[in-house]
Amino acid sequence: MSTIVIVGANHAGTAAANAILDNHPGNDVIIFDQNSNISFLGCGMALWIGRQISKPDGLFYQTKEQFEAKGAAVHMQTRVDHIDYDAQMLYAEGPDGKTYEQHYDRLIMATGSVPVLPRWEGRDLENIQQVKLFQDAQAVIEKLKDEAIRRVAVVGAGYIGVELAEAFQRCGKEVTLIDQAPTCVSSNFDAPFSERMAENLSSHGIHLAFGETVERFEGKDGKVASVVTDRGTHAADLVCVCVGFRPNAELFCDAGFATLGNGALLVDHHQETSKKGVYAIGDCSSCFDNAEDGEAAYIALATNAVRSGIVAGHNAAGTAIDGIGVQGSSGICIYDLKMVATGLTEAKAKKLGYDAKVSDFTDVQKATFIETENPEVTIRVVYDGTTRKVLGAQMASTYDMSAGIHMFSLAIQEGITIDRLALLDIFFLPHFNQPYNYYTMAGYQALLAK
Repeated sequence: MSTIVIVGANHAGTAAANAILDNHPGNDVIIFDQNSNISFLGCGMALWIGRQISKPDGLFYQTKEQFEAKGAAVHMQTRVDHIDYDAQMLYAEGPDGKTYEQHYDRLIMATGSVPVLPRWEGRDLENIQQVKLFQDAQAVIEKLKDEAIRRVAVVGAGYIGVELAEAFQRCGKEVTLIDQAPTCVSSNFDAPFSERMAENLSSHGIHLAFGETVERFEGKDGKVASVVTDRGTHAADLVCVCVGFRPNAELFCDAGFATLGNGALLVDHHQETSKKGVYAIGDCSSCFDNAEDGEAAYIALATNAVRSGIVAGHNAAGTAIDGIGVQGSSGICIYDLKMVATGLTEAKAKKLGYDAKVSDFTDVQKATFIETENPEVTIRVVYDGTTRKVLGAQMASTYDMSAGIHMFSLAIQEGITIDRLALLDIFFLPHFNQPYNYYTMAGYQALLAK
């Protein structure tokens, strides 16, 4: 049996540890993490900040004690300072100054990612906040109790920024959402969908400052007072910066690993890096993007992290399991507008050189004679006009149609053509759907357009 050391007890590290402990008894599993908590579900932060849930307790699903009950050694608040990959030794220091020199047979790197904070003038002013960790959310909630904080600016209109904008508005704050892009959530959705989300935000009183590039922050008495962009000045008593993440590469950036351009560790389908016996998982590693024909990519999602952890855990313990790649499936729900996506947008597919086509369709969810609430659902399927393969899909509605995106994720993974959707065998019951619904009709339209 082996000594398997895991650096990081985030979603990826937790999944790897459980895969080993639950399925491969006899291995020595040793976990190091510099934080004080394990398995925080950051996707629920905005719900907590926006008072849609009353407390954060349910945002944790694993504890140090649970790991220890399974036989793992867990060192929390312990920073790994250096790893000698040739000697297979790890060096760390705990909160009380105790040092560790730990040998490993297999090493799993789950160092995660860190928020990007551009070098804007004034970025060290008080009340400029990033939100990733549990402690970050705690700090924001405490700041919101200050009645002097009336105006909040959110910089970055991706998923996290949009969710926080809603949360701050729900707390009664005046909210400005700033992004240099012309709209919001544009990395995940094409313009008809992102514009719908923008209208949703605006209709709830959020001021949208899109197409603006932040230049600096200005302050008063050491606290932030405004965000200055190339097109104007936005007053703000609190600023949340949500402009992206980068791999936390401090422990391996100069160690001779093969990496992506952003520093993420390149891995194979076993999650093994270019150094034998060293695995990388989650936000510090690459993945295989099935929407781009299996090319190595960086898609930082908790779901991807968990799957990569499972794969690495089994392989590190000696059982070969291949990862099957990802499609980057995701979703967002803001003021009851639900939008889900998988694979490539039309814009990204064209940028990558695909002969990208789309099939759009809108219809009510259930049979038209249903007299209860029956919202419309809009779908876009992106496909290659040459090969006919499905490249991506997007859906939006106030109805919870989210499970439908999984079918399109599978279609991308398996290389299914859009024509195969046209006469797909789906069940019909008026309580649920229509005999020819938006899935099949999008495929049927594309088939007729050949």
